[in-house]
Amino acid sequence: MNAFMRFFHLILWQPLFNLLVVFYLLTGNLGIAIIILTLLVRVAMYPMQNKATKSQMIMQELQPEIKELQQKYKDDKEKQTKEIMALYKSKNVNPFSSIPILLIQLPLFIALFNMFREGITQDTLKFLYTFVPAPVEVNTMFLGLDLSAPSKLMGVIVAVLFFVQMKYSTVKTKKKGKKGDFGDIMQKQMMYLFPVLIGFAIASSPAGLGIYLVVGTLFLIVQQYFAKKKIIEIENV
Repeated sequence: MNAFMRFFHLILWQPLFNLLVVFYLLTGNLGIAIIILTLLVRVAMYPMQNKATKSQMIMQELQPEIKELQQKYKDDKEKQTKEIMALYKSKNVNPFSSIPILLIQLPLFIALFNMFREGITQDTLKFLYTFVPAPVEVNTMFLGLDLSAPSKLMGVIVAVLFFVQMKYSTVKTKKKGKKGDFGDIMQKQMMYLFPVLIGFAIASSPAGLGIYLVVGTLFLIVQQYFAKKKIIEIENV
């Protein structure tokens, strides 16, 4: 294990694994332990995620105005960039607000994927902190699913929820300019393609990872609902 992997293991994997074991010891149910861990992670990320979600929604609403500026200053890229950034500033939007959350989510997802893949076994229990007792045995069954084994059903559920979340996060805007804009076409294609790819990936992964994504995606949909509601309230003032 190289220095980077040791650091990754120490900073992310090991704390998450210990939390999962603690929640399992408290509840006696691995599925509930995963749900609690997921909610804890989502709540911790809520402030950054909420800010990024609001910015993304407002940016989608601004797309017609952005396209007008792009067309107006198509021969002057420097002016075009300045005008677009001025538009963002006037709406109090940071176009890069989603970058920090992505930089956090990716390594977190990798750590969780490795944790669920390796499971709670004798090999992984040696990484428990000294103050965390090791469970005598681990029951991996939850709602009829073996969380340590792949589940095609979980893959389908995750794919459907990802599609719903992506569909719900799309803000309807009044179309201006040409129909069939390349960016709009790509967005629609990704709305269908990405959930399918995720679904296939989860169908071949431990079902515990699917539980994490199901709960996390439901949390995100609820978060987006309140973000949309807040934006509408501000616009109506």
